Amino acid sequence: MNIKQNLNDITSQLPEHVTLVAVSKTKPVSDLMEAYQAGQRVFGENKIQEMVEKQEQMPKDIEWHMIGHVQRNKVKYMAEFVNLIHGVDSFKLLKEINKQAKKHDRIINCLLQIKIAEEDTKFGMSPADAKALMASKEVASLSNVCIIGVMGMATFTEDLNQIEEEFKRLKTTFENLKHLKTNNCELKTISMGMSGDFKLAIDCGSTMVRVGSSIFGARNQ
Repeated sequence: MNIKQNLNDITSQLPEHVTLVAVSKTKPVSDLMEAYQAGQRVFGENKIQEMVEKQEQMPKDIEWHMIGHVQRNKVKYMAEFVNLIHGVDSFKLLKEINKQAKKHDRIINCLLQIKIAEEDTKFGMSPADAKALMASKEVASLSNVCIIGVMGMATFTEDLNQIEEEFKRLKTTFENLKHLKTNNCELKTISMGMSGDFKLAIDCGSTMVRVGSSIFGARNQ
C-alpha cells in the first residue's frame, strides 16, 4: 500500500483549481503522516472525536474538514480548529457553529449540504431551502460563519448517468445561489465527487473532491 504513490496518481489527474480532501476517517495517524509527508495538507474526517484526537497529534499547518453529518452538541469540540464544515443542513446547525466560533474569536467556513441523491438515507437541504436560508435576516446576522459553497453526495449506484444528473443538479443549485452574496455568504466551492467518480464530478463543475479509499486503501471498520 503506497500512500505517496496513490496521492501522486490522484493529484496528477486534478486540474489546478480543484482541492483534494484526503478522507482519512478510521485511518491511523501513521497513515495520515505518510500523506502529510507526501505533501497533503487537507484532511477530511466524519467523526468529530476522531478528528480532535488526530488534530492534537499532528502538525498544525493541516486544514481539517468535517465531512460527516454534524450533531449540534459536538460542534464545540472542533470549533477551535476546524477549517471547513461540509455538511451544514439546517439553520439550527449554522447558528450553533456561529456560537461556538465566536467563543474562539474565529470565522468558520461552511458548505450547505444539498440533497441531490434519490436515496432517503442522504442528508441535505432542498435547493429552495438553501436559497431561503441564504436570503434570511437571521443568517445575515451570524458574524462568525461564512457560507463558501455547497456540498452534495450522489446516489450510491453504478449508473453513471444518474450520478452525472445529480452532480449537474448541484452545479445548477450553486449557480442559482451564487448571486445571493451577503457579508457572510460568498459561494466559490462545489464539493462533490469521491474515489469512484471524482473525474466525472470535476467535468460537472466540482472544485473540491473527497477521496479516501484510492489514497489509503479500503476503510478500516
